[in-house]
Amino acid sequence: MIVVIKRGASAAEASSVVDKIKAMGFDVNVSQGAERLIIGVLGVRENKDVLAAQLASLAGVERVMPVSKSYKLVSREGAHADTIVRLPNGAEFGNGTVHVIAGPCTVEGRTMLLETAAWVKSCGATMLRGGAFKPSTSPYSFQGMGKEGLEILAEARALTGLPVVTEVLDPRDVPDVEKNADILQIGARNMANFQLLKEVAKSRKPVMLKRGLSATIEEWLLAAEYIYAGGNHDVIMCERGIRTFETATRNTLDLNAVPLVKQLSHLPVVVDPSHATGKWELVTPMARAAVAAGADGLMIEVHPRPSEALKDGFESLTFAKFALLMDAVRPVARAVGKPVASDARASV
Repeated sequence: MIVVIKRGASAAEASSVVDKIKAMGFDVNVSQGAERLIIGVLGVRENKDVLAAQLASLAGVERVMPVSKSYKLVSREGAHADTIVRLPNGAEFGNGTVHVIAGPCTVEGRTMLLETAAWVKSCGATMLRGGAFKPSTSPYSFQGMGKEGLEILAEARALTGLPVVTEVLDPRDVPDVEKNADILQIGARNMANFQLLKEVAKSRKPVMLKRGLSATIEEWLLAAEYIYAGGNHDVIMCERGIRTFETATRNTLDLNAVPLVKQLSHLPVVVDPSHATGKWELVTPMARAAVAAGADGLMIEVHPRPSEALKDGFESLTFAKFALLMDAVRPVARAVGKPVASDARASV
């Protein structure tokens, strides 16, 4: 159940509503929007109509909206406007532009990462991606550089000004990742790691939540609900392909998810065509398709020498191919009224 506080209501009136809801035995989640305060009433299971009438009669309440979905706080019914996730460099996810996040699958060394960061920025990327901790299906595969990788990412950010997205695998690593990254990524394998979701919910840094390998849309949104209900309202959803019967590609990119999640939720949606397809030749066409479907951003793997990459070289773009991808994406973004963020900023 969602309680919308009137525009112009006093802080005392809003506080009184929260106190009365708690006195009734319910938990609350308070979200301060640009114009209105919204209170999520959690734990309502029966007598919903009676409760709604009681809450609607309180001073300062504009309206009460029952929410039928299990993901109450991240549902579109639960917000008065789309969520905009703001980053230190001024980048805003969900503001009507397309952000391109680019970089290698994993940090392999200082020179390689700094070289890549400088290139993707020159092409128009607005964020740098790179794994310091890498989950691998095989225990013998490269597992990442760990804390040393985080330090290299932080150095790249300082030199280029690009905010950093990197994955966190363990609740114990959240403080270290938080110090060196601007967005904490929850990978597909950890989408249902509820202890990790609860831990990043305590962070003041935004969270990018990748869809699980075989997760339904509802399960994905419920994972976002864990983070939102835990107090972190800066959540970005990332569609990265799901596992189906098809073996011709690494995964099946579910582009239906982009408009559907934006219809069901107020959170921004990013697409990762690199992991979705597993083939560098398919990354550019699927990036264009994702933008046409309404994605707020793209996550692209870029490596100076993909044939030498320690992880996922087969889906990584060379520097030259990444430049061509950016050129290919721009006209599509303009056509759907969501220009690439770096271009929009340059034209201001």
